[in-house]
Amino acid sequence: KAMKAMKASGKAMTKTEVAQAIADQTELKRSQVVKVMDGLAGVAATEVKKAGKFTIPGVCMVKTRVKPATKAGKREMFGKVVVV
Repeated sequence: KAMKAMKASGKAMTKTEVAQAIADQTELKRSQVVKVMDGLAGVAATEVKKAGKFTIPGVCMVKTRVKPATKAGKREMFGKVVVV
C-alpha cells in the first residue's frame, strides 16, 4: 500500500524560490541551478517514459501506473443519474 498524502500547509515553493534556496546553500549562481533543474526534469521525463520509474535518491520516486478505462454506463453526478 502507498503512503497517504500529507495535507499541505501553506503554499508550495515556485521553481525560482527552489533555485534561489539551492543557490544560497551551494554557493552557485541561480542561473546555473536553473540549468541543472531543467536538465534533471529532462532526464526524469525520458526515464519515466523508458523505464516507467525515476528516483531522486533521498527525495522521491516517480512511477507510472496503468489504470483500466471506466466502463460506460449510468453514473450519479450532482444528484442526478446520467448515462455516460
